[in-house]
Amino acid sequence: MIMKKTNKNAKTKKIFSLNRKAYYDYEILEKFESGVILSGHEVKSVRHSNASLVDGIIRFSNGESFLDNVFIAPYKQMSNHIVDYNARRKRKLLLHKSEISKMCAKVKEKGFTVVPLKLYDYEGKIKLLIGLAKGKKMYDKKEAIKKKDIEREVSKEYRSSL
Repeated sequence: MIMKKTNKNAKTKKIFSLNRKAYYDYEILEKFESGVILSGHEVKSVRHSNASLVDGIIRFSNGESFLDNVFIAPYKQMSNHIVDYNARRKRKLLLHKSEISKMCAKVKEKGFTVVPLKLYDYEGKIKLLIGLAKGKKMYDKKEAIKKKDIEREVSKEYRSSL
């Protein structure tokens, strides 16, 4: 009998939520990995992929960063014990001071914002990938759609020729 060795230190990433709208609406210039402070039932809900990053935004105040307007549904088994649960409440992000000051300075410039991109599991911890972004103009969005359509057609022709 042959046994396979498993690497216990393997860094697995399971994606719980992805913000595709952010890639459409914004040009992502830089990405940062952040921890998120969640309550116990929120962690369970996120692990069941009951979170949405679509309208989320990162705000800064007093040298701290907060995840705002991200929907995390209440955990089903705990819903009868939770009173006055706000699914879109502010959640503190765990970032280094240098990262916060760098992003905060860029946000004060015209046209920059910080948006959540992906919520995932990294070594048993829930992490958030955030991006420093600049808003796209309408013609940029149309150009991106055209480019994607052309790539899709080329790949379709390539597959049919095989």
